[in-house]
Amino acid sequence: MTALRVLLADDHPIVRDGLKMLLEMHPDITVIAEADNGHQALEMAAASCPDIAILDIGMPEMNGIDCAAAMSGVCPYTRVIMLSIHGTSEYIIRSIQAGARGYLLKDSLSKEIVRAIHRVMDGQYVVSKKISDTLSAMDVDLQRVSAVPDKSPLARLAPQERRVLQHVVEGLTSVEIASMLSLSPKTIETYRSRIMGKLGVENITELVKFAITHGVTSLDT
Repeated sequence: MTALRVLLADDHPIVRDGLKMLLEMHPDITVIAEADNGHQALEMAAASCPDIAILDIGMPEMNGIDCAAAMSGVCPYTRVIMLSIHGTSEYIIRSIQAGARGYLLKDSLSKEIVRAIHRVMDGQYVVSKKISDTLSAMDVDLQRVSAVPDKSPLARLAPQERRVLQHVVEGLTSVEIASMLSLSPKTIETYRSRIMGKLGVENITELVKFAITHGVTSLDT
C-alpha cells in the first residue's frame, strides 16, 4: 500500500518535530516536506503535490488561510487540514472557504489527527469535537460554507494588498516591505493607507487587532 504523503507547515520546529514523529508511527503515512512559513509551504506543495498539507494559521510571510487558498491553485488535489490553537467560528469558516477540508485544534490527540487525514482523503470534512459542537450549536454546515464566497472584509483586498497587510502586522517597516516586494517605500505607504481605508481602521493598533481576529496573523507566532 502506498503511504499518504504529508506536508507539514508550522513556524515552531518543536511542533513540526512532534507531529512528524507521531504521524510516522503509522506505516501508511510519510512526511515528505516541512515548512516554517506559508510561502515556503506553497513552494513545496507546488514541487511535490502532497496528498495532505497540514497548515498552522499564524505563520509569517503568508498565513495558513491564504496559503490554503493559494495551494488549491498550484496543486488542486492536495487536501488541506488546518491545525491551530484558535477555535473561533471566524477562523474555521474562513479556512473552509479558503479550501481546507479539515480544522483541528492543536490539543487534538494523535489518533484524532490520523483519523482526520484518512477521512479527508475519503472526501469528508473534519473538525475537532469541540469545534463540531460549536458549529452544530450555530447551525453551520461545512459543505455549504465551502461553496459560499468569502464575505469577510479581507475579501475587499487585492492579493498584493493582502501581502502588504501580512507584513505590516508582522511589524516590518515600509522600507523592509518595499525591499521584499521590489516596490518603493512610498508605494508601500500608499498601500498601507488604502488597506486601512478599505478595512475601516484608523491606526496600526486597530489594524493588528483586525488581523488577529480575521486570521491574518496570530498571537501564537
